[in-house]
Amino acid sequence: MEEKITNTKVTPTESGNPAAEAGEARLLPIIPMSELVLFPRLIIPLALWEESIQRLIDDTLLKDKIIGILTSRQPATEVYTTENLYPIGTAAVILKMGKTQEGAVRLLIQGLYRFKVEELVDTEPYIQARVSPITETYEADLEIDAMVSSLKGMFKKMSELSPYLPTELGAMVQELDDPRVLADVTGGSLNIAKTEKQDLLETIEVKERLQKVLRLISREIEILELGKQIQANVKTEMDKAQKDYYLREQIKALQKELGEGDERSREVDELRERLLEAGLPEAALKEAERELTRLSRIPSTSPDHQVVRTYLEWMIELPWNVTTEDRLDLAEAKRILDEDHYNLEKVKKRILEFLAVRQLKPDMKGSILCFVGPPGTGKTSLGKSIARALERKFVRLSLGGVRDEAEIRGHRRTYVGALPGRIIQSIRRAGSNNPVFILDEIDKIGADFRGDPASALLEVLDPEQNSSFSDHYLEVGFDLSKVMFITTANMLDTIPPALRDRMEVLQLPGYTEEEKIQIAFSYLLPRQLEAHGLKPEQLTITPEAMRRVTADYTREAGLRNLEREVAALCRSVAREVAEGLTTARTIQEEDVPTYLGQAKFFRETALDHPEPGIATGLAWTPVGGEILFIETLRMPGSSKLKLTGQIGEVMRESVEAALSFIRARAPYIGVEEDFFKDIDIHVHVPSGAIPKDGPSAGVAMLTALVSLFSDRPVKKGLAMTGEITLRGHIMPVGGIKDKVLAAHRAGIKEVILPAQNAKDLEDIPPNVKDELLIHLVERMDQVLEIAFDQASEASQPRQAAAA
Repeated sequence: MEEKITNTKVTPTESGNPAAEAGEARLLPIIPMSELVLFPRLIIPLALWEESIQRLIDDTLLKDKIIGILTSRQPATEVYTTENLYPIGTAAVILKMGKTQEGAVRLLIQGLYRFKVEELVDTEPYIQARVSPITETYEADLEIDAMVSSLKGMFKKMSELSPYLPTELGAMVQELDDPRVLADVTGGSLNIAKTEKQDLLETIEVKERLQKVLRLISREIEILELGKQIQANVKTEMDKAQKDYYLREQIKALQKELGEGDERSREVDELRERLLEAGLPEAALKEAERELTRLSRIPSTSPDHQVVRTYLEWMIELPWNVTTEDRLDLAEAKRILDEDHYNLEKVKKRILEFLAVRQLKPDMKGSILCFVGPPGTGKTSLGKSIARALERKFVRLSLGGVRDEAEIRGHRRTYVGALPGRIIQSIRRAGSNNPVFILDEIDKIGADFRGDPASALLEVLDPEQNSSFSDHYLEVGFDLSKVMFITTANMLDTIPPALRDRMEVLQLPGYTEEEKIQIAFSYLLPRQLEAHGLKPEQLTITPEAMRRVTADYTREAGLRNLEREVAALCRSVAREVAEGLTTARTIQEEDVPTYLGQAKFFRETALDHPEPGIATGLAWTPVGGEILFIETLRMPGSSKLKLTGQIGEVMRESVEAALSFIRARAPYIGVEEDFFKDIDIHVHVPSGAIPKDGPSAGVAMLTALVSLFSDRPVKKGLAMTGEITLRGHIMPVGGIKDKVLAAHRAGIKEVILPAQNAKDLEDIPPNVKDELLIHLVERMDQVLEIAFDQASEASQPRQAAAA
């Protein structure tokens, strides 16, 4: 929120009582101000930028136009509470409202009466507080009359000396007779600190308030008279040739009078010494020296002073030449990776190759690694392990939902509150110029009118360009070539092609059920026992119980939900121990529902009794593979095709392609030529609430339709995946490992895969391949031959390739 005060006006009270509008306790929308203190009867303009404040204004205009102004004890913050807001504020009425082209709301408001905050009722979407109006009363006496008279005279004198008070304000003050209004008008017009103004606002007793205002005006008059005297002294000492330096000499004279000259010099000298110690590159040091020279000429009271000082602090604290030494011990790195992560051999192999190259050529610019996989598969924790293996600093930046380019490149210093981008902020936080830098959720970057953050990342993630990364705030290049950038994503499709081209993609597939059980016993259970204060001998979980937890209570490719369920078991046992359990607890398979409740998920299983018109497909989801039943039905009609089950356009086209193939090849595949005459066909994929799309169901769609029209059931225990063409060719698809694992879990005995996916069989665990008969096919003729060959039940598990 930005608040601007361009002018202050006052209207004389009509009732003589500033609290005349005050009534019972009421609920008021609150606008918090970091510097402004509003007094009753004053009229001020405001410019506000926050969306929540704009909504507050819109809601208020629909009611009574009354708002509350509260001053914050601290500078602007995102969260306001009773601790950082003063308890006394001013109710105000909105006189005028308008909006600028830049999106700001401009208000003209008038203070009404003081109030006390009883409680903050709401903070979202904006602050609302229950307030009690404060009624001010006084008894007129000679002392108050004397103070009113004295105050008018002193304010008149101050207005004659002050350059910031309008002349009409002095004339208006002379017309005010109510001591309460007079004290508020004169006190609110003073150029004093926020705390002093708030003290005046909180002074309810009229006589005491008048005394405070008299003291403040007396001090202001002394300062103005001193400033006028200094100006006169400076003017008499300067000749005609020195007039160009008038303002500078005036500042120096003020600093000398206030004793600030030596402090300013010490500040500049200290910053210059720190700049030299920071070891800035030549271009950065030149820019910093220029800003330091500016700082020495800017008064400490000027807003630009803090802006320049903040910039110099950033330049000093960045690790321009701070580099940690890498530990290039491959054996130790392998031990750490194996200690932290189970399996993931391909990823570990690539990381060790990277370390080996660094050992042979330390200055080599390495590629940017991109870990892609489902949630919970260990992408971010792999980055932590790499940092631990290299003994580098570790920083993480989440890019999910980032839409503003300035988040990456920073804001220019012309903006109020400008800061460097989050890349430079993270480097400063790391304290070295070669940390392991994780850019999480790179597939979830957005783009809108504020720019395209993905385009800004092109320079960051390009080894040929990031040696001179330019941040808008710094305006000098920073070397990011020593940083080891690692990005993570759940999918590649949403990453812009230009950005994806700069990264080396490493796939992290989902874990098999056996792998999950191994990880649970080796990593998750020990970690949760320690987190819940349990000793290993106090809780034992049998492998059968862990298998049931994995199968019935989680459905994911990663491990997050599994760890939550293990934590739930530990919590339950921790409670039993706290309640006096002295014996060790062993959780058997049948005990799991007692601790975790009924099963949350039920996996699809292979059909026990195949029927014509049904085929089993294999699908990939973000949480792993699943089997998918394709159901077909024919009924009397007029050759119409009906598709249900939340099928997307790609699957819809697969059904149409399959139907066209069958109609063209009907005599050769055991289907009557006129099968589509006078009938309607309904294709349904169960779990209709879940959107489904993709080409890999084409083979199963065609097999189900052929089964329907030829009245032959598909072989029991058979599942398939692959994309079809109109000519009957089988195209390769993705997610083979996850799909085959899903088939194995569901009790499938045979799997049909595209022949071009043979390379993906290397990723499948050997024990799974040994228990499945895998057919690699190129054409639909081969699929139909396998699907309807009832006599070819596999007597022994093996791998086959259909000729």
